[in-house]
Amino acid sequence: MRALVYTGREALDHREVPEPRPEAGEVLIRVAAAGICGSDMHAYLGHDARRPAPLILGHEAAGVIVGGPRDGARVTINPLVTCGTCPACRTGRENLCPDRQIISMPPREGAFAEFVRMPGRNLVPVPDAVPLEVAALAEPLAVSWHAVRLGLAALHPDADRRSLVIGGGAIGLAAALALAAQGCGEVVVAEPNAARRDHLARRCGVVAVPEARGDWPLVIDAVGFAATRAAASARTAPGGVIVHIGLGEDAGGLDIRRMTLQEITFIGTYTYTDRDFRDTCAAMFAGRLGPLDWAEARDLSEGAAAFADIRAGRVASPKIVLRPGT
Repeated sequence: MRALVYTGREALDHREVPEPRPEAGEVLIRVAAAGICGSDMHAYLGHDARRPAPLILGHEAAGVIVGGPRDGARVTINPLVTCGTCPACRTGRENLCPDRQIISMPPREGAFAEFVRMPGRNLVPVPDAVPLEVAALAEPLAVSWHAVRLGLAALHPDADRRSLVIGGGAIGLAAALALAAQGCGEVVVAEPNAARRDHLARRCGVVAVPEARGDWPLVIDAVGFAATRAAASARTAPGGVIVHIGLGEDAGGLDIRRMTLQEITFIGTYTYTDRDFRDTCAAMFAGRLGPLDWAEARDLSEGAAAFADIRAGRVASPKIVLRPGT
């Protein structure tokens, strides 16, 4: 099969590799679409020791099951593979499973390829009316759906349901859509890139501004750099909540003194539960998150150029989806 293989810092090779062989309880999926995530970019830049080269990246995917009793079924993929038996899994917090695996990290190859293997329990059926390129957005949308659920639950009952989202990439946009779907009244996205702000406003119906201003009961940092953490801790209202999704930098930025004196809650969040993933899919398929037509699609053979364009800031859309089948 053809795959896009990460071979070293800022190096990707579209080449022939062996087709994956499903193990017990797994199925083979012909990948129709796979999105480029920020974590894929971290690996591409050599910043993620969890993703050593050579490796097939990509974990935001949808496709069609090949073989077996579900042959031909259209599915979107929950890429988080968990044990199912630990205390976290038994209490519905699968994202905290100590043995969790995710495709695009060893020992599991990712979805920037014609085929990927997955446990059958990780697959959600996609209605015929939903394009698979849209269904591939389920994973990043689920990340933000989970984050928004945690943030809104942590707000004081009398707090205004208003939110500032820092970062207008796919996770930030997904957070804005999830906030609206979960009942947040006012949502503003702070995004410094003018082309992206224009895209968010025109294509996604999102209010986007060049920088964070004002005080907000709920602030979502969808970037995760020291500078964005500093903005989050400065712009969160007293008694408010910061939800931190991004993994851009490991340290720096938080104003711990202000957060302590103003009783600001900080929540770190990683991936999603199985229930969150399925709730996200249900919201997508019901149209509660909008038309979801804002991703840019490119062929897998153009993947190296897509990564380079993202690296250079030449991409206005919040997401590039690669199509292995073309």
